[in-house]
Amino acid sequence: MKNFGKKYVEASEKVEKNKLYTVEEAISLVKQTSTTKFDSTVEVAFKLNLDTKKADQQLRGSLVLPNGTGKTKKILVLAKGPAAEAAKAAGADYVGEVELIDKIQKENWFDFDTIIATPEMMPQLGKIGKILGPKGLMPNPKTGTVTTTPDKAVEDVKKGMIEYRADSFGNIHSIIGKVSFTEEALKENLSFIYNTLVKAKPSTVKGTYIQNISVSTTMGPGIKIDKNSFDK
Repeated sequence: MKNFGKKYVEASEKVEKNKLYTVEEAISLVKQTSTTKFDSTVEVAFKLNLDTKKADQQLRGSLVLPNGTGKTKKILVLAKGPAAEAAKAAGADYVGEVELIDKIQKENWFDFDTIIATPEMMPQLGKIGKILGPKGLMPNPKTGTVTTTPDKAVEDVKKGMIEYRADSFGNIHSIIGKVSFTEEALKENLSFIYNTLVKAKPSTVKGTYIQNISVSTTMGPGIKIDKNSFDK
């Protein structure tokens, strides 16, 4: 049986195990149950009724949170010519071509959080897919990281773009901000993700689509949310 620390146990005592909290209650409580001295990340977990063996139910995409993530991401852009220059002007941390792909492969270089690539760079990048894939770094058109306008993608990432992807069990985990965010900012971010997933519901899903929602801080207890409390 897992042994939890004193702070976690104290935080857990504030949460009723089987209660479904309203969005407002959950956001207030998640700030109260942060157990770290640093500014913890606030996360949400959705359990969706998806059969990920079906191609149309392999839910994946990206969105820009209204209030950002509270995190600064280092961005690598792989592009040529005017697209590369535009990416530099937009504030990309690293911009280059094959030489940066080689640097990743030969030097195990990973001083970045996100890769954005133009379609023409994908054949070369695909050669190191086995290196990037397990780290969740492979660009994908579905998440907006393979694009002919990398400058726009850089701007979106800096504003707070996040990627989401259902795992094999239909779970989607996402950041909604930091404990230091106001309750209203966290609520807006959470509601935006919820509404995005509702709109992305595959037409072939039968039965209840969103089964469970819970929020927590990095090392805090989970707080279950009543999905009927979201603003429609």
